[in-house]
Amino acid sequence: MGDVVNLRQLRKQKARAEKEKLAGENRALHGRSKAEKTRDRLTSDKAEKFVAGHRRERPEDQGD
Repeated sequence: MGDVVNLRQLRKQKARAEKEKLAGENRALHGRSKAEKTRDRLTSDKAEKFVAGHRRERPEDQGD
């Protein structure tokens, strides 16, 4: 037979693991220095400008 498992303890253990995972994600997002935040923002802005600059746009009047 299988092991006897206390469901209450299992549920609490799962909740703790989920909470720890969320805390780790928040530490990664919010626990950065100002220089790291600025670098990431500048990198994101540069990539956005690159994509916008290479976007093909349709002509306004297509003569229909």
